[in-house]
Amino acid sequence: MLFIITLIIFGFWAWNRRKRDSKEPPMLPGAVPLIGHAYHFIGDSAEVVLWKKLEDVSDKCSDAGGVIQAQIGPRTVYVVTDPEDCMTISNACLQKDGYYDFAKPWLGEGLVTGTLSIWRVHRKLLNPAFSQIVLDGFLDLLNRQARRLVKDLSAEVGKGPFDHWVYTRHNAIETICLTALGVDFSDKTILTAEYVQATEKILNVFVERFLKIWWHNNFLYDFSNLKKKQDELLKILHHMSITVLKKRKAEYLKNRNNVEETEKPTITGVKFKPFMDLLLELSIEKGAFDDREIREHIDTMIIGGHDTSAAVLMFSLLLIGSYPEVQEKIFDELREVFGDDDRDASKHDLSQLVYLEAVLKESMRIYPIVPVIARALDKDVKLRHCTLSAGRTCFMLVCGIHRYPCWGPDSAQFKPERWLDQANLPEHPGAFAAFSMGRRICIGKSYAYMSMKTTLAHVLRHYKVKGDHSKLTLKMDVMLKPVGGHHISIERRKKLVK
Repeated sequence: MLFIITLIIFGFWAWNRRKRDSKEPPMLPGAVPLIGHAYHFIGDSAEVVLWKKLEDVSDKCSDAGGVIQAQIGPRTVYVVTDPEDCMTISNACLQKDGYYDFAKPWLGEGLVTGTLSIWRVHRKLLNPAFSQIVLDGFLDLLNRQARRLVKDLSAEVGKGPFDHWVYTRHNAIETICLTALGVDFSDKTILTAEYVQATEKILNVFVERFLKIWWHNNFLYDFSNLKKKQDELLKILHHMSITVLKKRKAEYLKNRNNVEETEKPTITGVKFKPFMDLLLELSIEKGAFDDREIREHIDTMIIGGHDTSAAVLMFSLLLIGSYPEVQEKIFDELREVFGDDDRDASKHDLSQLVYLEAVLKESMRIYPIVPVIARALDKDVKLRHCTLSAGRTCFMLVCGIHRYPCWGPDSAQFKPERWLDQANLPEHPGAFAAFSMGRRICIGKSYAYMSMKTTLAHVLRHYKVKGDHSKLTLKMDVMLKPVGGHHISIERRKKLVK
């Protein structure tokens, strides 16, 4: 009883406090005492409701000038869609908000969830692992994986609509396991169907916990059935990364005195250096990481490297299939670069695929895979028209940033051509935040572009795609994903010269 009374008192205190500071942004209408706006996110399909309400809040925020306040339980939070203000916040406050702690039992102090002090050190150590020289070493493997996807998709030729997300996701997780771990996906003891399903389910757990504000408290959450479900999923997820770590560490120690051997992957046919080897080198030779930290970075790379890329490819193929004129422009560019040859894509080829890259960027603008960035404000932050108070949470809505008025009256339309002329783009660099923004921008940005462009270069040389993205029903389970209607059909193009 005392706990409930305390909550009520605190709720009314927070309710009244928000009205006193004229420097604060306006409050989103519709809040009620104690629970604030949280009731908006309750529904039969929580993940679908969450996305719809997020879009609604985003629109209202932009209409109000790009910055508003909202209430989640007794907490006052900020919502921002103005690109310039978002960039200011991103660079002023680098600490991820406490909501990211929900994922720490899985990802620990990896780059996505890491505490600022740890992130600073680890990001500096890991930057060389994502250098262009290292990424160029992955290109043969990326071409091989793209060819594998082309072969797998051949089973769907001429059969009508099918769920291509199944194919892009399976191919992406195989690819990240190869590049991040150096482990061949044919080893079914490592990459199991159970593991793939567990990555999906644990994201659902995080969303459910976010929506039920009484479970934000760790003490209460520990007694919930949801926590038990999370623990079971973590056993599956950590088993994979721990198994791989033990195996690769033993191999590294065995071969450490032979430089040529350490530079070879555990698979044949491609010479490259997996991220795992670079982590082990930093750990064993320099003492930079312990086994737990390596496992956390590997878990982060797997989820960050496969789920996002797979989703972008899925949305991109659906959009390409929805706009025949866009698809023909892509194919014309591919013919100009490759001719009728079915050869692998080189680094030079990828740099020439300007329109294909524009299509990828526009796909990510229309369907931002990570629609929300949350930061903890450790200081007052002065924005253009207001000041945000220290000690609060700030949600920067990527979905709103990508539709902000600076994009023009056609911001809701899919127009890849806007990326071909700098004059057609917003002046502020924060207007595109598909890979986050500021100093904590995604470390894998270049890897993602290289992987996705290589994949589409192969797929679209072989297949003509049809789809209709207007039928999409979207949900948010940390990342933006379709509920249904994300189907395409494919037909084979004329045979290419080999």
